Amino acid sequence: MIVLAAAACVFVSVWMLSLPSPATFRLTTVLGPGSPGAAGPTLAVRIAQLRRAAGSLTGRRKRLAARRGAVIELCDAIATELAAGRPAATALTCAAEALHDLPGLNAVVDAARNGDDVPAALIRASDVRGNEALRLLAGCWRIGVDRGGMLAAVIDGLADSLRDEQSHRDEIALQLAGPRATARLLAVLPALGLAMAAALGAKPWEFLFGSLPGALCLCLGAALDALGLWWTSHLATSAERLQ
Repeated sequence: MIVLAAAACVFVSVWMLSLPSPATFRLTTVLGPGSPGAAGPTLAVRIAQLRRAAGSLTGRRKRLAARRGAVIELCDAIATELAAGRPAATALTCAAEALHDLPGLNAVVDAARNGDDVPAALIRASDVRGNEALRLLAGCWRIGVDRGGMLAAVIDGLADSLRDEQSHRDEIALQLAGPRATARLLAVLPALGLAMAAALGAKPWEFLFGSLPGALCLCLGAALDALGLWWTSHLATSAERLQ
């Protein structure tokens, strides 16, 4: 914390020394033709980068949720096919026909068709993030097929349990949406502050990109900004996993 405070003090001191004379801080400079143009492209690039990073994280969470939902659909379909009197391997094959976006499912279907070890194939497929529940399905399959248990009832109960877990996970994600949005907003504020300073004639871009102290401050600020985004995402993801 002392190092960060010292770095912040150095940044503020150097920035204050680099400010132009007070005569440049006139209201007319806000509407001047030269000021917004200098900050506009850099600010747009900064915001675009943050949007791409946030979009990547959001897309990753959506893919994980889609895979978990596909596992639940697979369990429901297998239980339905088993209840209709189909053999276990045929039930798995028929249930997998409508699911094309679940990684590793083709290997499981091949194992069922060829009479290979289906639980082992399910365990291998569960190594993909979002497919973790396939390991539970493998346990149900081993108990129901190898030991003669009621496989349809067991898998149906597993589907209900996974559905409740997914509902709970969605509720947690909804509660964490606020902190995530706040973190993204705070990450954009430095760029907005620099744009305002440029509009007032402070020339922060010349300082940041035209001098060694400015380059050091820019690198430190960007690193701390990225670290804050990563740490917030890490805390939110950890909270989801703990629940």
